[in-house]
Amino acid sequence: MQKIKSLMTRQGLKSPPENLSDLGAIESLRVPGKEEFRELREQPSDPQAEQELINSIEQVYFSTDSFDIVKYELEKLPPILNLQELEEYRDKLKQQQAAVSKKVADLILEKQPAYVKELERVTSLQTGLQLAAVICTNGRRHLNIAKEGFTQASLGLLANQRKRQLLIGLLKSLRTIKTLQRTDVRLSEMLEEEDYPGAIQLCLECQKAASTFKHYSCISELNSKLQDTLEQIEEQLDVALSKICKNFDINHYTKVQQAYRLLGKTQTAMDQLHMHFTQAIHNTVFQVVLGYVELCSGNTDTKFQKLQYKDLCTHVTPDSYIPCLADLCKALWEVMLSYYRTMEWHEKHDNEDTTSAAEGSNMGTEETNFDRGYIKKKLEHGLTRIWQDVQLKVKTYLLGTDLSIFKYDDFIFVLDIISRLMQVGEEFCGSKSEVLQESIRKQSVNYFKNYHRTRLDELRMFLENETWELCPVKSNFSILQLHEFKFMEQSRSPSVSPSKQPASTSSKTVTLFEQYCSDGNPFEIQANHKDEETEDVLASNGYESDEQEKSAYQEYDSDSDVPEELKRDYVDEQTGDAPVKSVSRETLKSRKKSDYSLNKVNAPILTNTTLNVIRLVGKYMQMMNILKPIAFDVIHFMSQLFDYYLYAIYTFFGRNDSLESTGLGLSSSRLRTTLNRIQESLIDMEVSADPTGTLTAAEERKEKVPSPHLSHLVVLTSGDTLYGLAERVVATESLVFLAEQFEFLQPHLDAVMPAVKKPFLQQFYSQTVSTASELRKPIYWIVAGKAIDYEQMLLLMANVKWDVKEIMSQHNIYVDALLKEFEQFNRRLNEVSKRVRIPLPVSNILWEHCIRLANRTIVEGYANVKKCSNEGRALMQLDFQQFLMKLEKLTDIRPIPDKEFVETYIKAYYLTENDMERWIKEHREYSTKQLTNLVNVCLGSHINKKARQKLLAAIDDIDRPKR
Repeated sequence: MQKIKSLMTRQGLKSPPENLSDLGAIESLRVPGKEEFRELREQPSDPQAEQELINSIEQVYFSTDSFDIVKYELEKLPPILNLQELEEYRDKLKQQQAAVSKKVADLILEKQPAYVKELERVTSLQTGLQLAAVICTNGRRHLNIAKEGFTQASLGLLANQRKRQLLIGLLKSLRTIKTLQRTDVRLSEMLEEEDYPGAIQLCLECQKAASTFKHYSCISELNSKLQDTLEQIEEQLDVALSKICKNFDINHYTKVQQAYRLLGKTQTAMDQLHMHFTQAIHNTVFQVVLGYVELCSGNTDTKFQKLQYKDLCTHVTPDSYIPCLADLCKALWEVMLSYYRTMEWHEKHDNEDTTSAAEGSNMGTEETNFDRGYIKKKLEHGLTRIWQDVQLKVKTYLLGTDLSIFKYDDFIFVLDIISRLMQVGEEFCGSKSEVLQESIRKQSVNYFKNYHRTRLDELRMFLENETWELCPVKSNFSILQLHEFKFMEQSRSPSVSPSKQPASTSSKTVTLFEQYCSDGNPFEIQANHKDEETEDVLASNGYESDEQEKSAYQEYDSDSDVPEELKRDYVDEQTGDAPVKSVSRETLKSRKKSDYSLNKVNAPILTNTTLNVIRLVGKYMQMMNILKPIAFDVIHFMSQLFDYYLYAIYTFFGRNDSLESTGLGLSSSRLRTTLNRIQESLIDMEVSADPTGTLTAAEERKEKVPSPHLSHLVVLTSGDTLYGLAERVVATESLVFLAEQFEFLQPHLDAVMPAVKKPFLQQFYSQTVSTASELRKPIYWIVAGKAIDYEQMLLLMANVKWDVKEIMSQHNIYVDALLKEFEQFNRRLNEVSKRVRIPLPVSNILWEHCIRLANRTIVEGYANVKKCSNEGRALMQLDFQQFLMKLEKLTDIRPIPDKEFVETYIKAYYLTENDMERWIKEHREYSTKQLTNLVNVCLGSHINKKARQKLLAAIDDIDRPKR
């Protein structure tokens, strides 16, 4: 279309005017007439040919540049003209012109309606412009009238008013600038008042106001000054933030956080805070240790200040070590408490911010949540980091001094402080304090090994100097009354350690941080941390009072009726059954005489050595309770204390090679196994070290203790004292009492023992502690074997004539002699019981042993008979029945031990040949000599030689495996 328009221009046609100034051209525009249109339309029409003609027009004809078409065509003419070619070219141009004219005519016809419509709009616009010209003319006329109506004075007033308004605005600006100039004074006051949010708010407002007046030259200097002031505020704010690390103040910290929030640097503040906490830990421990080092050195030489913390710790003296450690932990507690309270502050304010955000707008919520999340993660991560720093500082301090130089109580106090610190760490971040545990465990095990070795040597010394006299304690004595076991009173139950107790259902367990959040410190050293309260556990002479002692002897020696209290309170200790109401007075009297403990208060039997071992156990348990990671080592050493005490009692009072030859099974296989184990693992059987021995053997011998020796002051060979029965009772029953205390402590030990080591504890109790009471039999057997003159009884029985021809009605004299021996034994027991209370189980064992030995001696005497008739066998029955009848009046032991052993042997005299052979195979408790005598003497009268040989062969077959 543009090309057609350009071509029309070249042909003298004009396009519609593009502005109103060409309206005249529009009026003179020649519009092709109807004839011309009809003429153009009547020409043959070939659209494709016409388009080809238009396309063949040279491009220059469509150019908008002005150029002379005629000149252009003339210049194209060749130098030599050819009329025919010119006419052909002229016809071509005409055809092109006709095609363009026809195309233009078609376009004009096509756009004719729009052209008419546009022409009408232009005409309307022309009318509107003419009206506007009239209005403008009237306005100019009125303005001229107004200009002529104002005077120069009126215009002057307006100018002055405008100037006044400008000056008022300038005055306000100057006052604002003056206020800004004086702002630094107010900012300094606010910083002194620690009103950091207000100072920052004022500074930011001043900067905003200064930007409003930046067109004044004085403001540029003020802007620089305000920026310096803001940086100064940030520096002071950082100093204020560092103060939080040692003494957290909620108001102070709130101001600091508000200030950082105004600056938009909450994340930066949190990073700085952690850096300050790290620095605070380092500075705190250094200053505490430095203070003690300078104090103990007596000078303030600056050389200590230049030392590294690790080197500085080595200069702490032993006297100041514990106070320094306590102050060190107190200072570190303040730092951790400040961090704990910092976390509490953020948790509380995060909840408040979340609530306010939910109620208010959501503007900036995402950014706030991001900051809150960052701070939360940073604080949670900082817990472990800070606790690690604390552990390393305390570990360095612990390694600076050899803890083996301290006494036990001081060492326990150090462990108590470290244990409390580890408890703080566990509550602080849930950490198990691996660094501290490993460090203190190594030192504790080494210390405890040396301490235990010294205590074992002391125990051997005590045992070798022990006279086994009764240590009088009150009847209500309990190990919990001793200082060493005071720590167990907190739990009120030995089965649960204080740290393992379940929380009460009614109240939540209070942590150290909750307990000491506002006041106090868990590491405050109490002035009386060692209990100065006296132990009220001892009694005088084994009685609660002198009146009680006097009344006991009067009651025992009196032939008066048995008191009702005795009848009511008496319980058979052997069976545990209450007495039948119809018990006769004689029975009660006999029981009163055989129970040698009735004249003494039922107080525990123990010695000073026993009490010392119990105190050692208490000290060991203190260490175990404070430092549970070494529980296994402590319990192992505790077991060695019990093992050595048991072995000593056995060595002093129970070792007798002739016991095992009796075949009575006095020492159980479990007891023998226990004693062998103790001897192999704990007892050093060599008198002196072998210089040629290996290093391994020497190390093993260091873990062992020489076998103890009984004090020469202890006499065990006097018959008047029943061969040291009082000492034997005190020793044996003290061991039983010690075993009972270990049983009492078992639940507590089991609670702290690691699960993988519990089989050791169970084995110790089942194979060692439970065997303590089994030592009674071999120890008291020695007394029983010497208290009665069994050899004299055999001599008397040998003088008896057993081949009598008639049945006797009178028993033999050896029975009376034996009974007199038992009566004398009973009197001696009474005498011993005046020195030492003889418990009923002990008296029962003594009587049982004596009766058993007497009965076996009777059988042995019968086995020594050379000749015996049927009347003689009846006499044996009579003698034994007389013995039993009189013996039952001396003791209340029922049934009589080995009664069947004698009766069965006597009745065997009446058996036939076949029955005897079966009887011999069934009764292997008799010796070969006893069985042989039974065959040769008693049965020889009514069996032939062949039958006798057969029975002797059967006896020989039974005896062969024993050889």
